[in-house]
Amino acid sequence: MMTDQTSITVSRTIDAPAKDIFEVLSNPERHHELDGSGFIVSDSKTDRITGTGQVFTMNMDGEHMGGEYQTDNHVTGYDDGKLLAWQTAPAGTEPPGWEWVWELEPEGADATRVVHTYSWDKVDAQTAQKIGLPLVSEQQLEDTLNRLAAAVSGG
Repeated sequence: MMTDQTSITVSRTIDAPAKDIFEVLSNPERHHELDGSGFIVSDSKTDRITGTGQVFTMNMDGEHMGGEYQTDNHVTGYDDGKLLAWQTAPAGTEPPGWEWVWELEPEGADATRVVHTYSWDKVDAQTAQKIGLPLVSEQQLEDTLNRLAAAVSGG
């Protein structure tokens, strides 16, 4: 399937304060709970995300990489309680340019609009085609939002 599309964005309102949602998102140890793609196995002993420039490493598993592998995730956007973004790279390499962005918009005291974007607009077309981007579908991103809602409500 050929497409000029370079990002997928999904959103939903979650019945929780933005700070509670951010608490889950900024903790890489919990990312495997949220992953609708099924690629994330576990966190590789990473501290909580507290600012841009940090790198957190994840243990992954996916047929597109021939099984188990690790990724280094370079934090590119951070605004406490509002924004979290990172670019993913195979461990030990510079990010090729795809990015995960989480934006939180409070809707009253106990609800938050969560906008989740998977973007590969910084990846050259040849690389994108070689890798087979997007590796994650809109349905999997929707599932990630549903898992996030469950993770937050589950305490």
